[in-house]
Amino acid sequence: MDIFKIISFAFITLFILITIRQDKPNYALIISIVASSLIVISLIPNLTVVIKLLKDFAFRSKLDFIYMDVVLKVIGISFLATLCSEICKDAGESALASKVELAGKILILILSIPILTAVFESILKIMQVNV
Repeated sequence: MDIFKIISFAFITLFILITIRQDKPNYALIISIVASSLIVISLIPNLTVVIKLLKDFAFRSKLDFIYMDVVLKVIGISFLATLCSEICKDAGESALASKVELAGKILILILSIPILTAVFESILKIMQVNV
């Protein structure tokens, strides 16, 4: 299973980081960033399967692809912002990490405007029918 490979890789990296961090903290940060990137890159094939499945579901349910694209972008922003934030925290930059998280939330809010607009329009149509 992929999770066992990822966990093994993470523990090996953790052992290396623990031994290196005391003497060369700059190298430890670089190793951490590279290891994090490799883990994310190894998951890309799995993510493409999920994206294909979601797009297929949207097609079969006749959902507008614009909404599905927004949902996929929101998920991507969430993952990337979290990854970047955690790397910043590992580097001891918690203030920068919180700004990345805030930026991710704002970008998600901006991307969600078309979906929010559609929901509000639907509510207004329902209210007009019932009045």
